[in-house]
Amino acid sequence: MAAALVLCRRPLAALCRLVVRSGVGLVFLWLFQGIGALLGVQLGVNLLNGLVLGALGLPGFALLLLAQWAGR
Repeated sequence: MAAALVLCRRPLAALCRLVVRSGVGLVFLWLFQGIGALLGVQLGVNLLNGLVLGALGLPGFALLLLAQWAGR
């Protein structure tokens, strides 16, 4: 039992880190809605966008902006 907990420790820590970072990404997207409207850029506040921001960070934000631009 203890060995199983030790083996699962690192993946669970990575998963928790991704969840926290995705939450921060969702908050950032929510805050960006006001500024984005002034700039003419609209990114949805949804789980997929939050996961992209959580996993990739600032390059993920650039990727989302590029995808939104290319989709026009």
